[in-house]
Amino acid sequence: MEFKHISVLLEESIEGLNIKPDGIYIDGTLGGGGHSKEIVKRLKTGKLIGIDQDLNALKKAREVLKEYEDKVIFVHNNYRNIDTILQEIGIEKVDGILLDLGVSSHQLDEESRGFSHNKDAPLDMRMDETKDFSAWDVVNKYSEEELERIIWDYGEDRWAKRIAKFIVEERKRKPIDTTLELVSVIKKAIPKNARKDGHHPAKKTFQAIRIEVNRELEVLKEAIPNMVSRLNPGGRLVIITFHSLEDRIVKESFKELNKDCICPPQLPQCICNKVREIKIITRKPIIPSEEEINLNPRSRSAKLRIGEKLDVLM
Repeated sequence: MEFKHISVLLEESIEGLNIKPDGIYIDGTLGGGGHSKEIVKRLKTGKLIGIDQDLNALKKAREVLKEYEDKVIFVHNNYRNIDTILQEIGIEKVDGILLDLGVSSHQLDEESRGFSHNKDAPLDMRMDETKDFSAWDVVNKYSEEELERIIWDYGEDRWAKRIAKFIVEERKRKPIDTTLELVSVIKKAIPKNARKDGHHPAKKTFQAIRIEVNRELEVLKEAIPNMVSRLNPGGRLVIITFHSLEDRIVKESFKELNKDCICPPQLPQCICNKVREIKIITRKPIIPSEEEINLNPRSRSAKLRIGEKLDVLM
């Protein structure tokens, strides 16, 4: 199995981590190990904890990081479980955390995974193939209202209501088992004269189903404050997103963690005891250069945001 993955915003994310040679770092989305390799190159006595829920990614990363294996702890898990992961390793705090979100190039290119709307495969889309719940369950078991909700909320597709209706009608005849069967239904649902934006008509629905299968947005929202709580003062959380929903969560989470008192202004004194936990390093997200986009078109929508942990007495 060939594993292709081009690390997006590589230099910018490594610079953003502000790596110390004796620090402890987490790559919460290990993938093909591209970002991790650049982290471990900069470590002397430090350690890297590489987390991924995809066993194929972990296997590839072990190969890529073989010469640095004394500095790396590999973990098959979801980054949302950072507290449990660190507890099991016996580490309390770390000096930096990197998340490179979304679906990897390998996952898109590997036909059997069912992530791509251009390849015929079973409806799967699981990033962690040990889980039972897949895209097939979403497409064939969700109600019309539930389908409309996720396609609208996670795919931001204005044809969500019509796509959901067509999916439910189709599966009355037979289950929708493959990616191209689903693509066919979506194409029937979206009028031809509405397909003028240059994007594949199934792109948004596939994104929505993938997000639902892997609970990507709720995982991210839950994980950010937990990760910040695990950073040493001066430690950095670096997050690369690939669509507006992810970026909005990161932006709003950083803004919330950057706030002091959130009491109503009419109160004479603070009773919430909230303190500012991070300094926002990137007031505007860092985006790929034209050169990077030309080399790797999948980087086009990437945005990078960085928050730095403050020395807070909690």
